[in-house]
Amino acid sequence: MRSEALGEGNFGMLLVGNVVINRVVANCDVFRNTTTIQQVIYQKNAFEGVGTDLWFGSANGKERELALRCINGYRADPATDALWYRNPGRDVPCPPEFYGVLAGRFKQHCFYDPKANLNCNL
Repeated sequence: MRSEALGEGNFGMLLVGNVVINRVVANCDVFRNTTTIQQVIYQKNAFEGVGTDLWFGSANGKERELALRCINGYRADPATDALWYRNPGRDVPCPPEFYGVLAGRFKQHCFYDPKANLNCNL
C-alpha cells in the first residue's frame, strides 16, 4: 500500500488496500486464480510499486493497522468494488474506462470497477 500510494496519505493507502482485497475475493477473469494477498501482489505486472525502495522498507505500525483494516473488511468509495486503479498524472482527467469502468478518483488515483458482465461477485 505504501509503495503504491504513500503520497495519497492514509486514506489513499486504504483505497489501494481495497483493490488488493477485492482482487483476492473476485471470482472473474484474470483474478480467478488469485486467492491470497501474496498471489495478488506478485501477479505479473499487477503493481508498479513491487520491487521499489518503498517496497523493501519495513512497514510501520500505522501501515500495518491500515492493512489489517482492509483485511478485516474496511471498504470506501471510490474503491469499494474497484479491481483496478491508475495514476494518470497531476491534473490529468481519469479515462472513463481502464479495464473496468471509472468509479471515481481520490487525489491522483482513478479507481475502476469491473463491468457487470464479468460477474466478479464483489
